[in-house]
Amino acid sequence: MAMARKPPKGPGRLETALMTMIPAFLLQDDAGGALGALIGGSFFLMILVVAAVCIAGMWKVFVKAGQPGWAVLVPFYNLYLMLKIVGRPAWWILLFLIPFVSLVIVVIFAMDMAKSFGKSAGWGIVMLLLLGGIGYLVLGFGDARYVGPAAADGAAVPATA
Repeated sequence: MAMARKPPKGPGRLETALMTMIPAFLLQDDAGGALGALIGGSFFLMILVVAAVCIAGMWKVFVKAGQPGWAVLVPFYNLYLMLKIVGRPAWWILLFLIPFVSLVIVVIFAMDMAKSFGKSAGWGIVMLLLLGGIGYLVLGFGDARYVGPAAADGAAVPATA
């Protein structure tokens, strides 16, 4: 009869792996987490500043159009008032909620908003749709005047810009 081999004494594969992994985990550096927090916090602060500037521009647009500025901060009510500013009916809020239809409605709305402040439809597409924050800053703090709802009863407001 052959004798069975006895396993060698000492640590096995699992024990060896644990003995090398645990010190490696303990020696890791946490500086990457601090750097990530700094970068993430900086971006968050930058986004807050951009949001505050956009809110300020919209606030001035609302005030120029004779609406309360604080309404910019209230969801759906601000959309209702913007539709009122451009002369569109309140049920258009529902059109903003329909996928793909909303893309067309946003373009029409941007053109109407520009015309309501005496600007051209092209200015509305570029400045209000593509560069929204900047466009509303220009309308709010610039020399643009509210000339009335552009879409009221199908009346077109002549563009001056």
